[in-house]
Amino acid sequence: MARNRGEPIHGWLVLDKPLGLTSTKALAIARRLLNANKAGHAGTLDPLASGVLPLAFGEATKTVSYLVDARKTYRFTVQWGGETATDDAEGPVIRSSDVRPSLDQILAVMPAFVGQIMQTPPAFSAVKVGGERAYDLARSGEDVVLEPRLAHIYRAEVVEQPDADHCVFEIVCGKGTYVRAFARDVGRALGCLGHVRALIRLQVGPFWIKSAISLEQLEESAKGGAAKRLLMPLATALDDIPGLAVTDQEAAQLRLGQAILARGRVSLREEAVAEGGTPEVLPVFCRSRGGDPVAIAAFDRGELRPTRVFNFSTRG
Repeated sequence: MARNRGEPIHGWLVLDKPLGLTSTKALAIARRLLNANKAGHAGTLDPLASGVLPLAFGEATKTVSYLVDARKTYRFTVQWGGETATDDAEGPVIRSSDVRPSLDQILAVMPAFVGQIMQTPPAFSAVKVGGERAYDLARSGEDVVLEPRLAHIYRAEVVEQPDADHCVFEIVCGKGTYVRAFARDVGRALGCLGHVRALIRLQVGPFWIKSAISLEQLEESAKGGAAKRLLMPLATALDDIPGLAVTDQEAAQLRLGQAILARGRVSLREEAVAEGGTPEVLPVFCRSRGGDPVAIAAFDRGELRPTRVFNFSTRG
């Protein structure tokens, strides 16, 4: 999370990150244009990738973790015939193949990559190995060996096959899924090898590409003094979390870090069970009767105890 001496503004900006820019750099540019004193982003996009990069400002940074865990949709082009060191077009080819799959062959292997699957992250990834980032070790020439881990792909489909060397896929996946690993593993399953050639993120939780703002649009709005109008409410990131309107007295208690009674909130507990969880770990978005965000709370022995409290200060 980044800070400066700017203004304490609060909310979300859905940025359409351009190619060639890191997520950290994109955040720094947006923070400067908005003159924000506190900012963070939800989910890194590689420089090779473009698309939805949710940026949080002020108190919205306290909701970033809920977007990191949200479903994401990616559309990407896989190039057949070569596996690279980075599993994308930025790395050198380390293995090659003359095999090219037919559409029927691609469709035949797709079911094996949907649902809960085991996936080995790319060597050039942020996974920690002995306290070091895997990409740092890989760049220094070390042989990085990562263990397979559980990933969840809810949907995977072929969008088009423009030619024999390329195929465009779209997947909806959960936290910790690597698109580059998907491309690598599908290529291996087909015996043709493959890597990601281009990638765009279409969705992160409630944020979609159709509502994303380019850096050029943000800069134009900033020149006219209207950039802050592009911000979406803090609560937008909490659409999938059960909501609860609290009284003024309960709001005051929550803002002081004090728990409120959970008795009578039966529907919330039933919702937790319906989702396959338990009331004890169900987050609840508490808001005032006027709709103002108050806190995120969790059930704790008959009470709702705040885990995140929102304080909308007018000072930096």
